Amino acid sequence: MEPALIVTVDIVLFTLSDGQLKIVLLRRELDPYAQQLALPGGYIHPEEDRDSLAAAERVLRQKTGLVSPYLEQLFTFSGGVRDPRGWSASIAYYALVHESVLQPDAEHRFELLAVDGLPDLPFDHNRIVAHASQRLRDKSTYSSLPCHLLPGQFTLTELQHTYEQVLGISLDKSVFRRKLGELDFLEAIPNAMRSGKHRPAQLYKLRDDARLALFNKTV
Repeated sequence: MEPALIVTVDIVLFTLSDGQLKIVLLRRELDPYAQQLALPGGYIHPEEDRDSLAAAERVLRQKTGLVSPYLEQLFTFSGGVRDPRGWSASIAYYALVHESVLQPDAEHRFELLAVDGLPDLPFDHNRIVAHASQRLRDKSTYSSLPCHLLPGQFTLTELQHTYEQVLGISLDKSVFRRKLGELDFLEAIPNAMRSGKHRPAQLYKLRDDARLALFNKTV
């Protein structure tokens, strides 16, 4: 009799907190690795999930109570040694949310840890996080992806700071604004301004049809 194949989805859920790129980790309830921090994950349910994306959406919702505005397939990690229960395959996804939606409750308990300096995680979750972090940073150089780490309304300065925190570099303001002008993915909110130390700043939001926009050159 052929051994059962273990097929799961795992999600790297990113947010920005205290100026750092962080991920959501949960404590596993069952063996293997009970009570250790790990990525949100779970089995694919063939009778329920139409595909791996549906499985990832379901697992993310069940494990964290969240629906991410951006969820993308990353890579499939497989082999006979990554899971002590046997040969397994994990279809990994990564997702982005603003920190304000991360509100643990009695049903959904999780921890936020900085991507840089993670402890050893179960299975090959460190490898999955490394791949997801590189994908996020690479894609942020030529797309609107970091917008999904912001709240629903934001200023252009807040948007630039978000890019800088993800990429780990400083960006020239005039060049960055020019890049934004190349694409029509932002919408100014009428009569919405944010007051601060300087003059009030216009508030923007992502256009409803602008899930991901691509620049013709990197930022």
